[in-house]
Amino acid sequence: MNILFILIPVSLLLAGVGLAAFLWTLRSHQCDDLDGDAWRILVEDEEPKDP
Repeated sequence: MNILFILIPVSLLLAGVGLAAFLWTLRSHQCDDLDGDAWRILVEDEEPKDP
């Protein structure tokens, strides 16, 4: 029973860290273009890049 006094605050802290990370990604606009990366993988470049 005493372990719950440790596990509950730790789990709430980890949930808060996860929520803060999610909100940071939303505010820094990292989730705006979800389809762009998928299409860039499938579409080949027109001209080869020179090294």
